[in-house]
Amino acid sequence: MYRIIIVGYMGAGKTTVGKALAKDLGVQFYDLDWYIEERMHKTIPQLFAERGETGFRKVEHTVLHEVAEFEDVVISCGGGTPCFFDNMDYINSQGETVYLKSTPDVLYQHLSMGRVDRPLLKDKTPEEMKLFIARQLADREHFYLMAKHVLDVTLLDNYQKIKISVARLRTMLNL
Repeated sequence: MYRIIIVGYMGAGKTTVGKALAKDLGVQFYDLDWYIEERMHKTIPQLFAERGETGFRKVEHTVLHEVAEFEDVVISCGGGTPCFFDNMDYINSQGETVYLKSTPDVLYQHLSMGRVDRPLLKDKTPEEMKLFIARQLADREHFYLMAKHVLDVTLLDNYQKIKISVARLRTMLNL
């Protein structure tokens, strides 16, 4: 039975690597944010706007406890998921956990190219965004480092490197 839960800052590649790993293992992939949107029939930005971050985090916590019970899955958590309530302790109790580690500069590059609406980055200038990422990563990293495994994905910029990361994960997790 596989239950692999991936954590890390937004833009680190959790969904990209998680999907590729799940496909490689022949198991189901769940992106927690996508699952929340499906269950709530609203986008993450809509939930943030309606409930604020505190309200969103309560929904996220509840849904995490549902998804983390699934078997034969790879789960990608939102960037803030491990940082609230007892989520990281719970995640670690549910399966193999992996922190996808990257630098603030690389995260900024990924996030500035991305097409996803990120409520926490909304209306920030490039300089404000860089500073926000660096500060928030510094605040959150101690939660991420609680994961059982750490995979450096700083150079995750093409399909071949994604395949290499999946192979490294398989070795790391003895799969």
